[in-house]
Amino acid sequence: MSHQLPDVQASSPDVAVGLSQVGVTGVQKLVKLAREEKRPIVLMAEFEVYVDLPSGRKGIDMSRNMETIDEILEEITREEAYRVEDVCGDAAEKLLAKHDYTTEAVVEMEADLITKEETPASGRQTQNTATIIASATATEDGTREEIGAEVTGMTVCPCSQGMSEARAREKLDELGVDEETTEEFLDAVPQPGHSQRGHATLTVTADGDPDVDLGDIIDIARDAMSARIYNMAKRPDEDHMTYQSHANAKFVEDCVRSLAEDTVEQFDHLADDAVIKMVQSNDESIHEHNAHAERELTMGQLREEVTGQD
Repeated sequence: MSHQLPDVQASSPDVAVGLSQVGVTGVQKLVKLAREEKRPIVLMAEFEVYVDLPSGRKGIDMSRNMETIDEILEEITREEAYRVEDVCGDAAEKLLAKHDYTTEAVVEMEADLITKEETPASGRQTQNTATIIASATATEDGTREEIGAEVTGMTVCPCSQGMSEARAREKLDELGVDEETTEEFLDAVPQPGHSQRGHATLTVTADGDPDVDLGDIIDIARDAMSARIYNMAKRPDEDHMTYQSHANAKFVEDCVRSLAEDTVEQFDHLADDAVIKMVQSNDESIHEHNAHAERELTMGQLREEVTGQD
């Protein structure tokens, strides 16, 4: 004789406190990213999936929920998708529909995107890696989707470079070099400054289809730092990166401001209520700590700050 097992999760908790996010993390699925007239890119994506839990319910039926999540993600990732944020959005909406006790479903995804490119000086084939960041939040009022990326580059500290320039001016003056020639030399030959590997993150969160190209996000983030870096580099490429970065020295704050300026220029069509998140973190080379700066605001606020217009 079989016994019906009790549904403990549906019972009332001892402490009637609701929870904003309950779910699972570390769910890995293959995602096929479609491309026009090309084979799709296959991503190994990792998902985090959450729903909210009302105060009168003890749990979310974790095993049953995981089965539902797995079925939804399998269905969503079976076909090719042009926008990874839509993968999250479709999954969040299906998850919300299957839970009568929840009012919000969140699906987050990260995956490494590897693209082919050429080195800047020698023109050799190499690859670049960016971490795709996508998510969606579904409620009865609609779905908001996020798309973005984290990339790696390099920065040079303007402060230490300024000290090097001062030392160079002093020495050139001792050697009898006139001021005009000194300035011409320093303009042509950027002086040393301590460099670091930097990590730039840019995401856009909006309703519906904001028409944001992931490739544009990656380009904006890579160009926000002092110089792009490359996985493979010959000597001319190393010289290019060294010169480029020292000719474009930036504080961590400057990188976020570059993200802001280029976002407004590239994505001026975005609605005012779209949310822009910009983060720069630098792995300092002469300190044990790291440098960090970030800003999160609406596109309307960002547009007003960057252009000075409403």
